[in-house]
Amino acid sequence: MNAIIVSALMGVVMMLSGIIFQNKSLMKHLAAAGLIVLLVANLLQSYGKYVIQVDTHNLLHFEQFGIFFNTIAIVATLIYVLLSGKDIENTGVHPAEYFALVFFVLCGVTILTSFNGLLMLFLGVEIMSIPLYILTGADKKNLKSNEASLKYLLMGSFSTGIMLMGIALIYGGSGSFGINPGTPEMTVGGIPKVSFLTVAGLILLFVSMCFKVSAAPFHFWTPDVYDGAPSVFTSFMATVVKAAGFFAFMRLFESQSDLMGATWKILLSFVIIATLLVGNITAVFQQSVKRMLAYSSIAQAGFMLFALYAGNDLAKEGILLYAAAYSLATIGVFAVLIKMKDYTLDGFNGLAKTQPVLALATTICLLSLSGIPLTAGFFAKYYMLAAVVKAGGALWIVIVAVLFAAVSVYYYFRVIQAMYFKDGAAETSEITGGFKIGLLLVAGLIVLIGLLPSVLLNYFYF
Repeated sequence: MNAIIVSALMGVVMMLSGIIFQNKSLMKHLAAAGLIVLLVANLLQSYGKYVIQVDTHNLLHFEQFGIFFNTIAIVATLIYVLLSGKDIENTGVHPAEYFALVFFVLCGVTILTSFNGLLMLFLGVEIMSIPLYILTGADKKNLKSNEASLKYLLMGSFSTGIMLMGIALIYGGSGSFGINPGTPEMTVGGIPKVSFLTVAGLILLFVSMCFKVSAAPFHFWTPDVYDGAPSVFTSFMATVVKAAGFFAFMRLFESQSDLMGATWKILLSFVIIATLLVGNITAVFQQSVKRMLAYSSIAQAGFMLFALYAGNDLAKEGILLYAAAYSLATIGVFAVLIKMKDYTLDGFNGLAKTQPVLALATTICLLSLSGIPLTAGFFAKYYMLAAVVKAGGALWIVIVAVLFAAVSVYYYFRVIQAMYFKDGAAETSEITGGFKIGLLLVAGLIVLIGLLPSVLLNYFYF
């Protein structure tokens, strides 16, 4: 509850600060200070101290798992603001409003980590999504940004309609908005005895959540929206927001999937393979690094779906590790991408000669996204696959995932090849010493988690 209330209040504070203070550069520091306050409030709740007590009538349920995810999301957002805050200021005339919207997104994220009913799921998704529609269209003079915002709004509204229809069907079938239906009565054949309305509602919820996390075949909005949105906001959308969607996905279906019987594994297997196929194969043919990262985010969603497939303790550890590793690496890559004059592969030619620090940090981030050992991404992918094996899942789906991971190495290494092995003089905007130090710290965190994942996971248990 601490994180929900503080994030909402900080959003209001940022809105008012835009009226009181005229100094644009001050907004970044206020937002960073607000995120530190939010982090402290969340940590206090994780240790059971100074918890804001609010009677939610069991609509919210706070667990260590969700609070720890809040910590990862807040830290990732803090790193994002520190690295890219200057670029947020340059996006529009009133940067305080953008920072306020980021806090409101975090409010939705913290609701999604603690919802205990379908209505709170809906509220959390909408509180998280509506500010993103605005941020996507923040570059008002850019037609691609306007188009991306409209497309995101239409697709988001459509998926929300599907979600509401699913919630209505589940209520009609079970008479409850809860997410813990209890053990269903079993027939002689071992098939759960549930109403058709409940199963139909769950399928609609599944489709809606696939829209939110850009899982195939409901991914088609992602490349255009990520490519058209200002790069500084694409970074936030592709990391914290996507990870929160998967957390809500897991929380919703860890208690509901049994109602769908064998259909659940078949349906999820199809979505995982389709997501890995579409994301990886399409990314291979992209010449724009930004669009390649958009398609690769779809491929990463395929790996995160393994946590949903397994549904065990190892999957919970894996999704936390994946959220941290993926967020750090993607925020780092986009922070560099924002500074580039040319977003194409050729625009990165010779970056190692002109900006060796940027090239080094980008390489480490791309190695992590590829899942190369000694980076956080390696253990993130390992935990996902190990969770499926531990759950007794089909071995063939693990083999397919490993093959697609090998494909992803190709298109990530194309950027590394351009930076180190191709002639050119990559052009960047002004790079400050603080920005370089921030990038190196992010790269250092990626390597540290890759060497000692227990540094992150121990907090979950202790």
